[in-house]
Amino acid sequence: MSKFLPTIESPADIKKLTIPQLAELAEEIRERLIQSVAKTGGHIGPNLGVVELTIAMHYVFDTPQDSFVFDVSHQSYVHKLLTGRESRFETIRQPDGLNGFMLRTESEHDSFGAGHAGTALSAALGMAVARDLSGGTEHIVALAGDAAFTCGISYEALNNIAGQTKRMIIVLNDNEWSIDKNVGAIASYFHTIITHPRFTYLHDRASELIERIGGKAAKHVQRKAEESVKGLLGPSMLFEEFGLDYYGPIDGHDLPLLVKTFQFLKAQNKPVVLHAITQKGKGFQPAIDKQKKFHGLGPYDPETGDTAAAGQKTYSEIFAETLVKLANNDPKVVAITAAMPNGTALDLFRPSHPTRYFDVGIAEEHAVIFAAGMATKGYKPFCAIYSTFLQRAFDPIVHDVALQELPVVFCMDRGGLSGDDGPTHHGLFDISYLRCVPNIVHMVPKDEDELADMMQTALEHNGPSAIRYPRGTGPGSTVKAQPVALTIGKAEVIQDGADVVIFGLGALLPLAKETASRLSKLGLSVAVVNPRFVKPIDRACIEGYGRKCGLVITFEDHVLAGGFGSSVLEVLSAAEINTPVVRIGWPDQFIEHGKVDALRDKYGISVDGALHQAQPYLNAILQERLAHR
Repeated sequence: MSKFLPTIESPADIKKLTIPQLAELAEEIRERLIQSVAKTGGHIGPNLGVVELTIAMHYVFDTPQDSFVFDVSHQSYVHKLLTGRESRFETIRQPDGLNGFMLRTESEHDSFGAGHAGTALSAALGMAVARDLSGGTEHIVALAGDAAFTCGISYEALNNIAGQTKRMIIVLNDNEWSIDKNVGAIASYFHTIITHPRFTYLHDRASELIERIGGKAAKHVQRKAEESVKGLLGPSMLFEEFGLDYYGPIDGHDLPLLVKTFQFLKAQNKPVVLHAITQKGKGFQPAIDKQKKFHGLGPYDPETGDTAAAGQKTYSEIFAETLVKLANNDPKVVAITAAMPNGTALDLFRPSHPTRYFDVGIAEEHAVIFAAGMATKGYKPFCAIYSTFLQRAFDPIVHDVALQELPVVFCMDRGGLSGDDGPTHHGLFDISYLRCVPNIVHMVPKDEDELADMMQTALEHNGPSAIRYPRGTGPGSTVKAQPVALTIGKAEVIQDGADVVIFGLGALLPLAKETASRLSKLGLSVAVVNPRFVKPIDRACIEGYGRKCGLVITFEDHVLAGGFGSSVLEVLSAAEINTPVVRIGWPDQFIEHGKVDALRDKYGISVDGALHQAQPYLNAILQERLAHR
């Protein structure tokens, strides 16, 4: 039974506890996280790793006057528990519940919303400069994991911090998984780390950090700079070259040490970096044993960590298996991911073709230009990047791939609504941001087999192409042994009709079919089309049905602004066809988190929603038919 956690209504209550009581609070929070996230799913591993860090930050600083900026912010669950949201914590990632990331509209303690990596340092610097200009005295603390330093934006911020503010704190949360079990004995005091008996271990950990965020060349430079005990200056050199004072590494689970350290850093009038070593999954053995699985997952057994048995293969898995087939037959096929081998399922590709698998870290811009470079040498790069993350690489797509007509394939996982993760992860914009780019072929499969065919199409196409497919499973269609290339720009007519034509793009084709069935019961002749291609769009098909039918309906799991339905309107307008068009898709706003079906119903992306919008036009068609009898 929790003793302290229920009494924490705001960070002010934390300051009433003694240091030993804070340690008890930490254990209560861990148990709460394990039990609650077991029901809701979420990012359990990262949050178990920052319990003491978050408690110490709130103990020393004062939000919302002081500002905490969490990079990605998937590790903000502890922060939520300590800032007045403990009673609602079981609603996290649930419809109308707490968001799984920081959200400014959710709490005054959430100073900056996030969901993508590499933003914390830039945002924190912006806050610090604004504070300086206003003559404020509040503290700005940015918490970023070591993986965030594989993101170029972090380095862009580092290049500016010392020159633009005199006071800011960066906490480098080093939670690299292969952490020594003796981490609790590390760095028991501050500033005298060089004389610590575990010096060799700390030196190795510092070297590992240098190589992870700066590459082998940076590690070589660090080695060359070693002089006696000054060998530990590796990370110090890295950050102090940017004008930042470096402290650590220290044990990120030692609460007394963390509190003293933050109290010291709070008094510094200079930008500083604190390097804290933490352990993802701390306190929950299944999360320690299965690091990838417990970074973020659905509901699980809080005792064993077991999840529901695997069932039907996901689109991601079909993508990876198909890519293995393509690579088996073509030595020029390579796979590229930006730190998402598990999410994109490329970890299934890697064992088959390890020399043709590349994980570039959280660096989507680099991934795209890197792919472009490979393409100039005759290779066929398949870039597996979530639709929402590919947004970060828009300029390289335009300037480095499309302009040069290079055969790079963008495989956009999570194309469409991404449910529980919410607005930062919904892939609702890629049709709009790619449809305007010349030379790109953009495809959307109706099922798993068509995904494989589109990958073959992209392989054979001598130019840039993109394929968007949704999170999770599809309709369960059988995938052929060998995929077959499609005719580029040619839609598939599922059924013919003369009164109404319904275009069902990708995963929403079933809604188109169901809508057609409902209309057929009214005596209407309804055509159903699987568009397949967003670009080039099948103009002949659209114009033909636009002239023949009295109503066009489009379904898409994408925003309406600039989406597939917009392209249909453009085609009809250019052909001077005035047939009315009812577009079903997401409105011009950011969509909250929630269950996909419920959100679709809420926003009218359903059969009933389509029929409601189409009713005036359907009435006109039926009345005209009666008039001609």
